[in-house]
This record gives sequence, structure tokens and C-alpha cells, in this order.
Amino acid sequence: MRVIRKYANRRLYDTQQSRYVTLEDLRRLILEEEPFRVEDAKSGEDLTRTILLSIIIEQESADSDAEVFSNDLLAQLIRVYDMSSPLPLARYLEQGTQIMMEQQKRMQSQWQQAIRHTPMEFMRELAEENMRFWQKTMNQAPPTGKNDSDDPGQSDETHDDKAHDEKAHDKKSDDKST
Repeated sequence: MRVIRKYANRRLYDTQQSRYVTLEDLRRLILEEEPFRVEDAKSGEDLTRTILLSIIIEQESADSDAEVFSNDLLAQLIRVYDMSSPLPLARYLEQGTQIMMEQQKRMQSQWQQAIRHTPMEFMRELAEENMRFWQKTMNQAPPTGKNDSDDPGQSDETHDDKAHDEKAHDKKSDDKST
């Protein structure tokens, strides 16, 4: 597991990459599902939760359109801490969030599959396949069968008729000589 050390000057140091990192760098690690542990450089105390909460606070402040925690929800969470016997909220939230994320991934995958198989997409794929066929056909060399005639524009039918006429002429000549 990657270890991040937090120094007294609030700087975070990635011991694996030997460089200082920001909360944004740690957020990217989370998105990439790269596990890490943040510890105090002097005491070794685990500060991971505190840093994760800091990342959430930055996310909530940065984009007001993407707020996850409303004021009412935050107030309710604070009330949970004051209960005489707190609810097992952490486990419930973890499981609920995990299920929601799995469903989201599944929905995106199904949506992409549905989009790929619409009639318009099918027609587009068919048109592309036809274009490739015709481009391949048009780029091929002409057939290798050669015409014996002097006229390169003369068709094989004309050539065949000429050969037939020559055979008939030769036969007539043979008949006259006998």
C-alpha cells in the first residue's frame, strides 16, 4: 500500500514516487482505486480519514452543481453523532454507496450497448461496411484477361464476334479450295 506522509508544514509526501503531492493527486489515486494510507511524519498516526474528508470538502466547495451533501444531510449526520446509541450508519452508507456505484456502472454499460444497437447505428455501420467494400473493389487492379484485338476499348463480345467471323471465312476458303 502506498504511504503518504504529512509533515508539520501541511505538505503531503508520496514515499513511493518520492515527491510532494496535493489533495488533487490523492483524489486521482482514489479514482484509480489505488489504495494509500496517510500518516503523520513524526508520530506515524493514521490521518487517512482526515485527508479523505479534506478531499470531500474541496470537492463540495469546488463545484456547487455536484454537491453530494446538502445542509440538511450534514445536520442529520451531526445529530447521529449525538445519539446515545449511534446507528450503524457507516456500514449502511458504505454498502448503499457501493450498490449505487455498481448500478451506475451497469446502467452506463447497458446504455452504451443500447446506443450501439439503434437502427441508426446499424445503418451507419452498414454504410461504412459498404463504403469499405466499394473502396476495396475500386482500388483493385483490372482483370488479367487480355484482349487480342488492337483496339483496347473493344469488348470481349466484339472480339469473340471477330474470331467467329474469321473462322467462318477460313471455312469458306477451305470449301473453295476443295
